[in-house]
Amino acid sequence: MGVPRAGGALGEERGARAAHALAVAVLRVRGRALAVALLPAAVAVVLLTGGFTGQLAGGGWDAARWVVSGLAAVVLLGAAGVGAVIARARPALTPTVEITEASAPDLYRMVRDLASRLSVPAPSAIALTPDCDSWLEDRTHRAHRVSGRPHGPSDAAPVLVIGSPFLWWMRVGELRAVLAPVVAGTGSSADPDIAAARRFVRGLDAAVALPDRPALGALPRLGARGAGAVARLLLRAVRGPATEMERGVAAAASERAQAVDYGLRIVAQEQVGLAYAGWDRLLTRVALPAWRMGRWPSRLDAGVVSALTELSRRDRLAEGYTARLGERPACDLLEEPGLVDEATSLLAARLFHGGPAVPGPDWAPVDWQRYPEEVVDRKWRTEAARLHRALDRLGAHPGGPDGAPDPEGPTLARVLRHLSTADDGDTLAAAISAELSREESTRRPPPDPSPSDRTPTGPKTGDLPPTGRAPGDAPSSGQAPATPATDATPATDATPATAAITPVPLRDGQETAASGQIEAAAHRGSASTPAHAAGAAGPAPYIWGGDDLPLLPLQPPRTGRELLADHVTAMVCCAAVDTAGAAPGLDWLDGPVLLLGEDGGRQRADVADGVLALIEDADPEPLRSWLAAVGARPEKPVRLV
Repeated sequence: MGVPRAGGALGEERGARAAHALAVAVLRVRGRALAVALLPAAVAVVLLTGGFTGQLAGGGWDAARWVVSGLAAVVLLGAAGVGAVIARARPALTPTVEITEASAPDLYRMVRDLASRLSVPAPSAIALTPDCDSWLEDRTHRAHRVSGRPHGPSDAAPVLVIGSPFLWWMRVGELRAVLAPVVAGTGSSADPDIAAARRFVRGLDAAVALPDRPALGALPRLGARGAGAVARLLLRAVRGPATEMERGVAAAASERAQAVDYGLRIVAQEQVGLAYAGWDRLLTRVALPAWRMGRWPSRLDAGVVSALTELSRRDRLAEGYTARLGERPACDLLEEPGLVDEATSLLAARLFHGGPAVPGPDWAPVDWQRYPEEVVDRKWRTEAARLHRALDRLGAHPGGPDGAPDPEGPTLARVLRHLSTADDGDTLAAAISAELSREESTRRPPPDPSPSDRTPTGPKTGDLPPTGRAPGDAPSSGQAPATPATDATPATDATPATAAITPVPLRDGQETAASGQIEAAAHRGSASTPAHAAGAAGPAPYIWGGDDLPLLPLQPPRTGRELLADHVTAMVCCAAVDTAGAAPGLDWLDGPVLLLGEDGGRQRADVADGVLALIEDADPEPLRSWLAAVGARPEKPVRLV
């Protein structure tokens, strides 16, 4: 054991030395830029001194003194302005949910113990992000200080940002092993040269994004563009050494972390990949349809446990993963996991879909038990209604066979008739797209109060979400709706602890353009702290949010063909529910599904093949055969919304 430790120490020392040398190279670029700015002033001083001593006398020298002195003054003023912009520009921050020590004492204790074992400074705070990643983030810039909240000194340790899915899926030992290399990075953060180089790079990045701030006037924007051009030039000069510096820091942290839970970390890395796959599937297949319907699932982190357990049940390669669920989950390190889950779920909706910062009639939380009724059924009937409105605009004849009028209400037979006789479905797809755009344009956005009107808001004692506990095993089948163990009561009756909009930074090293977009959006908001009433179950989490616009959309806009397939599928499902006794359901990996059979043994139905044959080949027979097999009657009207 002694030899590997010595090798690790040597590798750590090499990585730290390389990072320090590269940090000095970054600072050397800053020094050269300052020297260039001071060069005209130095020449002007020489000329003025020569004039006073009489050694540089004459008309030509007098003219040179005036020209160079004027140039030096202009350059110095410009350099001072650019330096002030770089120093004061607000770096972008990652939207997170802040976890106070009072709300997670066990988690803070674990992180501090980990830092002590690694012989590095402990992170100054802990925050959660709805992403499968973890990193350190510097929040010591004065622009990030929120009025009324305590803040540390300018040299405080960085904040540890943890992906919220890790807390619910990983066990305590696995989380500690995964966080070890991240926490080890605080050692390099304490190096003054590395810290100064990072501040310089973040300042340049923020200065490049400054002209995109919407609140700037014409004259300040012009000055910001000039400062941004200089910052962009400096950013190109430091990109290489800054990137290599971060690699050296990561190498040193990785070597240092080998002394803590190294064997367990290899196993835990498998859980990182699995959590990423389950989280991505849950967001795109389950959460996104709900967000589009004006509902946001309030227990996303608990849902990822059910999704991954269902994946383990289906995939024989993951058979051993469910055995881990008997160990203590990392979310037990939180005092109120249900409250934190709700806050991160709302933040995920705001980041990946662009929902409002606070719930309302058109933006309400939904519990997993209510998901089939409030999301799946409502989604199908809304899309079926939109499909029939598009047919009405195209002038499709609503009559039945042989010219007989249809029964009162829309029918699936009308859709089958149109798509089987139309030349192609592109016209109907375009009509659906136009109808959807019309609905979105008439939908009023939520009011965005001015920063001066925003005040700290929070839930009342009786409105706090229920206390959640560690999620247990998910149901054996992901086809029927189920409730993870963290859901004690329906979340639709609770008001989540949310705050107004606040800016917050992308991690170091991301592209300047992306950071500029985030920074511009972030500057449209301000921070607020949820007030927690006395006597409540636990402290409400402090939310750092983004703009109401989607910053990180999960999927590109759907094509016309995709919209047509979704709407025809929705119409088929409505017909099956209303005439064949089917029911809407939730599959943890695939989202909304149609369930057939009795309540005790419902099976998932797949209508994709029949719908594709109807849309692509104008052949309704496969779909008609399926409808006849399940007992659905396309000539009967369906209930719409």
